[in-house]
Amino acid sequence: MRTSTPAFFAVLTVAAVAAVAAAIALGSGTVGPRDVIALAQGTADETARQVILELRLPRVLAAFGTGAALALAGTLMQVLLRNPLADPYILGTSGGAATFALAAMLAGAGAVVVEASAFAGALASTLLVFVLARGGRWAAGRLLLTGVVVAAGWSAAVSLMLAVSPERNLRGALFWLMGDFAFAASAATCLAVAATGTAAAFALGRALNVLAAGDQQAALLGLPVRALRGGIYFLGAALTSVAVTTAGTVGFVGLVVPHLVRLAAGADHRVVAPGAALAGGTLLVLADTVARTVLAPRQLPVGAITALVGVPLFLLLLARGTGGERE
Repeated sequence: MRTSTPAFFAVLTVAAVAAVAAAIALGSGTVGPRDVIALAQGTADETARQVILELRLPRVLAAFGTGAALALAGTLMQVLLRNPLADPYILGTSGGAATFALAAMLAGAGAVVVEASAFAGALASTLLVFVLARGGRWAAGRLLLTGVVVAAGWSAAVSLMLAVSPERNLRGALFWLMGDFAFAASAATCLAVAATGTAAAFALGRALNVLAAGDQQAALLGLPVRALRGGIYFLGAALTSVAVTTAGTVGFVGLVVPHLVRLAAGADHRVVAPGAALAGGTLLVLADTVARTVLAPRQLPVGAITALVGVPLFLLLLARGTGGERE
């Protein structure tokens, strides 16, 4: 049963605020909910203030921005391919971004070069998939299979780079590749890109609704199909690259979240796009909180948590027949 749009966004907003509050209050140290309340009242000690504002809050905001970016990128990819199985992870977009970013990291490049490399890798991977699948007139099934093969190629490239890299860099690189917010010192870029992408997707909501029905129908209605698809390429690559540079490769967020949003609120992308951003951010904040606390003081890669949640959830959605392939 689908909920009304105001009620839907009210529930998502409350869930997001609750998830962020819980993530800030929970951790492996002695700082807990009482210290958060004391901070809000202006009576917290200096240690609690530093833990909450300088350690936990940036990480929580980075997790929210990354989850929002991945969920929105998955939504756009599913429109682009007209296939509910599309997402940046499966299509190799995340793999391309991770490969280029890792190469820049191992070369000792700075943060700006790493971010630019990730964007170039995401865009190159997306374009490569469409070029290789062009012989099949960009049929959704062919695009999806091509994406899977390209993703496998990027995975092999990453494995080769790790094999020849110094051992002192391996643990950090492996955790980053599996999803890790330990080094997310600032969330400003990720949040800004996710917010901008959400606003753009909302503004293009009507066009996305038409494009999801097919290129021919969109062209008949006067939409600039080529320019619109190019914009989706660019936006999807930007969202994926900023997510990868913030947390590495995190799977299933872009695949499962759009499904759940459509089940709850319908297929109107003026609702799906902002709803997916809110739900994706909330999901990744909760996953990162579990990763930080379940075996504290040890931390788990957040990508493993999203996979443990995403695999059974997606299989359940698949068993219920919530979306077949659309040609």
